Amino acid sequence: MSTHQVFNQAPPRVDLDEYTANVALGEGVARYDAGWAEEALRATGLRVGTAQFQDDARRANRHKPELRTHDRWGHRIDEVDYDPAYHRIISAAVADGAHTSAVAEPRPGANVARAATFMLYAQIEPGHACPVSMTHSAVPVIEQHPHIAAEWMPRLLSRSYDGRLVPGKQSALFGMAMTEKQGGSDVRANTTVARPIGDGRYELTGHKWFCSAPMSDAFLVLAQAPGGLSCFLVPRLLDDDMRNAMRIMRLKDKLGNAANASSEVEYDGAIAHLIGGEGRGISTIIEMVTHTRLDCILGSVAGMRQSVAEAAWHARHRLAFGRTLIDQSAMTAVIADLQLETEGATAAALRLARAYDRDATAQDSAFARLGTAVMKYWACKRGPAHTAEALECLGGNGYTEDFPLAMRYREQPVLAVWEGSGNVIALDVLRALGREPAAFDAFDAEVSNARGADARLDAHLDRTRKLVRAVGADDAPQRRARALTSALALALQGALLVQHAPSAVADGFVGSRLGDDAGGFLFGALPTGADAVAIAARA
Repeated sequence: MSTHQVFNQAPPRVDLDEYTANVALGEGVARYDAGWAEEALRATGLRVGTAQFQDDARRANRHKPELRTHDRWGHRIDEVDYDPAYHRIISAAVADGAHTSAVAEPRPGANVARAATFMLYAQIEPGHACPVSMTHSAVPVIEQHPHIAAEWMPRLLSRSYDGRLVPGKQSALFGMAMTEKQGGSDVRANTTVARPIGDGRYELTGHKWFCSAPMSDAFLVLAQAPGGLSCFLVPRLLDDDMRNAMRIMRLKDKLGNAANASSEVEYDGAIAHLIGGEGRGISTIIEMVTHTRLDCILGSVAGMRQSVAEAAWHARHRLAFGRTLIDQSAMTAVIADLQLETEGATAAALRLARAYDRDATAQDSAFARLGTAVMKYWACKRGPAHTAEALECLGGNGYTEDFPLAMRYREQPVLAVWEGSGNVIALDVLRALGREPAAFDAFDAEVSNARGADARLDAHLDRTRKLVRAVGADDAPQRRARALTSALALALQGALLVQHAPSAVADGFVGSRLGDDAGGFLFGALPTGADAVAIAARA
């Protein structure tokens, strides 16, 4: 029986071109030499915007992966079953080059195009982005070792996907397993033992407390060899097509990231191949970590985009007290502030991606070393609060699982945890400042390109330089690590927006984050004079 008519509800936000709708993303793609990818990015934007793709995203997160340690006859198989929707999503992402296209087809802007593709997919379904990111990040490690690269690089660069553990696959996804129960981020405390057995091969015995995407075809693993902590490639299938002795003990019951399986594993004589020299595990794998941190930024920005887009969509269709929500100044200010956060993070993420291209200068590479850590800290920290505010814009609907922001709210914190939580990253920033003066020189040169355009930004850049000098002279610099990292992040975002964004966005960001009447850390308290209507229109 019908008791009432349903009205004043926003229509489903589906069947949109998510690339064209994201104005800030499109501007950054053009700015950083990836305009050649526009056609492909529009196709991706249309694909991820469909009702079918969004339904697959819901299914993949509702129907969590399931572990099967044994088959029905009792054979040990250590497999994880995913909903078919997950396989459709990751297959599409791989086909569009969200994993390794920048390496397969290097050219100016290749990493920018790849970053945009990655963000479009992660905007709708973030769980699959973990193995996609790890595969992307494994490439710079693998390609430096010809004897390993000859076998694995063609499979890593393939745009086909096969989620099964079967011999003869022409493609591969990579994972990594570094942390253990007793150490966490302190990987030097690892106890997994690697025993040499000849020809660069070792047997691994021990465990990993977190091994994400355990159905990957191979993993980069840290273990203690006779010469110290070393990096190894551990395949799931051996040369004789038998399964390696990597046992999946259980899947993690996580707060979010539900579509992706994370696991605890044990190695019982697992065959592994040494990558780099013994005792050089951290220096070998650090390249992978750096690229994964970039993807943490991209994933956080993708979450910000989904959050503000959903909030703006609701506000433009919902009436309250005789007017649409977006036309009420309090809501306009909230949407605008959420968009400012997204704009700053998007600009910094794409600028960093450009610095990872093959044609990057030495100064760009030095800038990226510091800038990646700075923005990994800032964007990933801001992500959860950003989504919480966006969710609130939808009222009770936002708090239900029928709308995507409940999933997103659970998802955003993992990006702050993965590849170094807040203190780890902030301390890495301190180390970079102390050990690589060229990194700060390059960063300072980057932000100084904006000097003279806004007095408020100039004053912030001066304050930030003083902070850097003060940390160098401080007997207890750890206390200043977070404040310094935050100042650097705001400097980078402000400088990029002042140079490249529309005046309303640049003025709004600098005024709300750096100006004398900045509204603080809560969203929606924009300073007087900010053009909230113009900024919100970009959401």
